Amino acid sequence: MKNFDVLREECPLTKQCDWKPLYLTTGKYSGLSIVECKTCKLQSLYPRPNQENLYTKDYYQGKAEYTYIDEREQIPYFRYVWKARIRNIKQFIGSGHFLDIGSSFGGFLEVAKEEGFSIQGVEISEYAASFANKNNIPTFQGNLYDAKFPSECFDVITLVEVIEHIENPNLFFKELTRILKPNGLLLIQTANFEGWQAKDEGSSYHYYMPGHVFYYSDTILKKILTGLGFGSFVSYFGVDFPLMAKLKKAKGSFRSTADYLKWFRISYYHFRSKWKRKGFPLTSSYVLYAFKQ
Repeated sequence: MKNFDVLREECPLTKQCDWKPLYLTTGKYSGLSIVECKTCKLQSLYPRPNQENLYTKDYYQGKAEYTYIDEREQIPYFRYVWKARIRNIKQFIGSGHFLDIGSSFGGFLEVAKEEGFSIQGVEISEYAASFANKNNIPTFQGNLYDAKFPSECFDVITLVEVIEHIENPNLFFKELTRILKPNGLLLIQTANFEGWQAKDEGSSYHYYMPGHVFYYSDTILKKILTGLGFGSFVSYFGVDFPLMAKLKKAKGSFRSTADYLKWFRISYYHFRSKWKRKGFPLTSSYVLYAFKQ
């Protein structure tokens, strides 16, 4: 029987945890041990690999087995999505101090700066943070706790495909709350494990990866943040920007005319994300806008 004391301490919810093995993954990264809290339905990778060993230079260059798409190769195309997202954010928060956590090479922050925000990044990779700083994107290299930002100093905090990487969400969500201003916006993009895509694919779901430590849902994230003083939410099932931005971004990876057929698949997935069955979205793509009281 596994000792789940670490997970009980890290739990951002009730601490009345009843962690049980759920399954071993069968997808691309097979053999990962996924456990689930029967009390709150939060899932976790446990035991987990040493996270510090995963985020090497090869990871950020797209060369490792577990890897990241190097955004620098397709910046003009990524900018379509970044600009569309910033424009949506500005419907709620028009200006102010903007923090992106897991900011990588700083492309998203550069667009936020162009749109009138003062910017700050946090990036664990020395390789990526160094590149950003050399390009005048102020980036703290390390984790959020070591940055020691003042309380209530950010108007917007974004975590795009980041929250699932965080090993101690109990402390992390409290730190996010501390540094966000009242009425500030916290944007979280991650997989929604209440979506039918995650539920139907089960152990083969592609979001189970060595670097993804906790797995959330729309319900769970709202419970966590409500308990920390967040008072209103906007859930985007799919993404928080128009389909056209997504199609333009995809074009950056096209190598032949036939690749344009991928637009049909992308469009179908985009619209499926808006449909629900038995109250839950068909896909698991998800963005949450949470506003601190």
